[in-house]
Amino acid sequence: MSHLLHPFTIPAKDTSDFVRIVSGKGAVLTLSDGRQVLDGMASLWYCNVGYGHPKVNEAIMSQLGSIHAHHIFDPFTNDVAEAAAAAVVERAPMPGGKVFFGQSGSEAVDTALKLARAAQVQAGHPDKTIVISRSNGYHGTNYGGTSAQGFELYREGWGGLVPDHVHVPGNDIEALATVFAEHGARIAAVIAEPLQGAGGVIPPAPGYLEAIRRLCSEHGALYISDEVICGFGRLGQWFGAQHYGIEPDMVTFAKAVTSGYVPLSGVIVGEQALGMLENNPEWKLNHGFTYSGHQTACAAALACIEVTEEEGLLERARVLGARLREGLQTLADDGLYAELRGDGFVYALVTHDDQDPIGVRWRALDHGVIVRPMAGSIGFCPPLVSTEAQVDQLVDAAAAAAR
Repeated sequence: MSHLLHPFTIPAKDTSDFVRIVSGKGAVLTLSDGRQVLDGMASLWYCNVGYGHPKVNEAIMSQLGSIHAHHIFDPFTNDVAEAAAAAVVERAPMPGGKVFFGQSGSEAVDTALKLARAAQVQAGHPDKTIVISRSNGYHGTNYGGTSAQGFELYREGWGGLVPDHVHVPGNDIEALATVFAEHGARIAAVIAEPLQGAGGVIPPAPGYLEAIRRLCSEHGALYISDEVICGFGRLGQWFGAQHYGIEPDMVTFAKAVTSGYVPLSGVIVGEQALGMLENNPEWKLNHGFTYSGHQTACAAALACIEVTEEEGLLERARVLGARLREGLQTLADDGLYAELRGDGFVYALVTHDDQDPIGVRWRALDHGVIVRPMAGSIGFCPPLVSTEAQVDQLVDAAAAAAR
């Protein structure tokens, strides 16, 4: 009997036959039975620089040799967290600002939601409490993110959630504009992924992100770009907002900032939102996490940023993404799957009604590739260090798994 309670798993499920992963190198994982399989999902959307990268390992070991961690609550700080914050702000889709560090993407989302409402209060707008999010949007599993979830199933069964969350149909500009017309004076923020990830890898409709930016600016609301999946290279730019030419007010990030070597997340608070928070020089931010500014995690982030630049992984994401898109599109054109969705270096094949995504996942694994089953689709999000041959292997496995 296992004593491990697995996330997103039936608690009573017998886990004795779960797939056990014992090691990894680059984009390849080794299973407990000795099989080597290609990780077509970068674990859970995050391992951009691949497994076992020596530069990241060395940065972590070097930091552990100095000090592994100490909190940064007033009056403490550390040079590694300061450097990591500066490196993130330098690459952000909006100028200036500061970074608040957490540990998980869920923590980043809840932080951004709290900061948005706090900013409105400090700016003299305490009635601005409504947060708008979209159907199919995934924003983590803490109470704030659960309240913002675009999946009704994920919001059920937890009792009362955080009030003043309004959900609109994804990519529906008219529905968004209607909510602003009816509640504009009370809207604190809109939270939206540039490209919706767990919801099925759904790119924004033309003009949709621009509409969010315009409506937020017109009504004094803050635009939160949830980049837990898109951030740090997935779409071929540092952030998805840059890929789509949008300047948000806040950005949430996690996952690929450290490629999962050590958990780290954060919120980039842009100049406008920061100015609202600093409106009252006596106001104290009574929010934080034990591991905010964790030295070892921040050292891993700095190393991953360096690897991304030194190995040209942003450009590589664009090149490999085009190759993956071309191969997967052929499968859709041939009728093996219903449709292809995605952008950059993240895609999903929409399954036919008679195809079970979970069954496709198992058949793909039999062909040496890990993909992710989602509602009505299977996802592909390979490490940015993948090779052209490995991208072709993903396509071949998806073709074999369709039958």
